[in-house]
Parts: sequence; structure tokens; C-alpha cells
Amino acid sequence: MEPVETETVTESRVACNGGGGPSGHPKVYLNLGAEGHVDCPYCGKRFVLKEGAAAHAH
Repeated sequence: MEPVETETVTESRVACNGGGGPSGHPKVYLNLGAEGHVDCPYCGKRFVLKEGAAAHAH
């Protein structure tokens, strides 16, 4: 399944709330991990680490 939307980010930890409002979902914090991307389990939005951005170890 293709992601609904893809957002390029510069941090390895992101938060997603589905855009808020009636189409939103509870805020979740996601770690991009070694693969450099993660899909939100609620809305399917994909977060991709920008090329050249350093992944942070937390």
C-alpha cells in the first residue's frame, strides 16, 4: 500500500496527529529508525529523513 502522504523531515523523531481537527487522530511520536523512514500507524503518512540529515541516537 502506498503512503497517503510523504513528508521529508530533518529529525529522526517526529510527531503526527493526522492534521488535527475532525480528520485528526491522537498525537503519536515516531522514531524513523535505521531505515530512515516510518509510516504513521493511524493515518499512513510516511516520514522520510532528509538526505544528509544525521539520525540522532536517543
